[in-house]
Amino acid sequence: MGLVSTGIVGTWSGSAEIIGALALGVSIFNFIYWNCSFIRMGTSGLTAQAYGAGDFHETTAMLARAVVISLAMSALVLIFQRPLGELSLWLMGGDEVVAEYFFARIWAVPAGILLFGLYGWFVGMQNGVIPMAVSITVNSLHILFGWWFVYSFDMGIVGIAYASVVSQWIGLALATILIVIFFRKTMRKIVLRKVLDFGSMKRFFKVNGDIIVRTFCNVGVYTFFTAASARMGDAAILAVNTTLMQLLMLFSYMNDGFAYAAEAMTGRFIGAKDLSSLKKCLRYCVVWTFATAAIAITAYLAGWEWLFSFFLGNSSEQELATVLATAREYIGWIVVIPLFAAMPFMLDGVYAGATLTRAMRNSMVWATIIFFAVYYALLPLIGNDALWLAFLLYIIFRLVLQYFMADRLRDIYRQIEK
Repeated sequence: MGLVSTGIVGTWSGSAEIIGALALGVSIFNFIYWNCSFIRMGTSGLTAQAYGAGDFHETTAMLARAVVISLAMSALVLIFQRPLGELSLWLMGGDEVVAEYFFARIWAVPAGILLFGLYGWFVGMQNGVIPMAVSITVNSLHILFGWWFVYSFDMGIVGIAYASVVSQWIGLALATILIVIFFRKTMRKIVLRKVLDFGSMKRFFKVNGDIIVRTFCNVGVYTFFTAASARMGDAAILAVNTTLMQLLMLFSYMNDGFAYAAEAMTGRFIGAKDLSSLKKCLRYCVVWTFATAAIAITAYLAGWEWLFSFFLGNSSEQELATVLATAREYIGWIVVIPLFAAMPFMLDGVYAGATLTRAMRNSMVWATIIFFAVYYALLPLIGNDALWLAFLLYIIFRLVLQYFMADRLRDIYRQIEK
């Protein structure tokens, strides 16, 4: 959605400043949504383990827990939207345009958070087709409504915000209908005592507590990246960093396909006590993860100038030339990063499926500390390159720490022996 939104607004306005304003608004909602993504990750791993064990009473209870927690989180966001919005705008340096975007899109948050919970449950139930269908529907509607609102009603980035609201609520309705159609045979009667069972809830919140800390660190880095880009005081650098990060996010979402598969199958094989299938699954995930990275790098090398020209299609020749010249200085980072980012993205899925969340949390905390230390130490010396170098080292240390904090992945295999 962020990539398409950037393209629509870029061709509508041709302004690096407007693209920067949209980037700030999107970053605020990334912060909100990603900090709620623990619902998806926590739900998928526990559901997959219950599915592997053939416990459909527990899979039904997991769906109910995901919905209850999603509704509670949504209510908190809506109740505190005013202070949340004002704080976010102050931290990000957003102006009135960003504020209008925020208070329009905030009404998409309940649907978005609920979809997190449902996506996690679908993945845990070994179904990747329904999340794919819902995601394609949501994104397609977002493109259609975004184009319509921006061009037919001249609504600018507020039109993009309302496109998110409409598309996400339609997506939630579709996901609910598909649960009723395709899972009624495996659904069991929802018993409140079972849903709120102390032992099950304790495990659910323990897993989610670790994921919350891990996600907060991850979101903090990505959000700070945009905020730091804005504080450089150069519209061209903000536009370049924003677009390059959108390209990296596109790669990460492609890679998430294999991370989600790893979540689903790791949890399933641990629940079924099937060690040989678990090892085979992990080997395949590694191969496909690096294949995805190779595709992304090839695309970046071949088409980065075209992508920038597309996003700034209505800008003046001088402004476009300035942005392209700036992008040429930093394009190397987006080529190198996927090589190192492929594995930690995938391993997050493996750890979530195994509910080995402490290693996820601790590795992310230390990697985040390294990111900020490198950035502030080198910023006076190399400027914007310090931001990219800090991000690259954040990715590398995240991978190294993940690997060794799980005893070189042996802790994952030991989950089957429990």
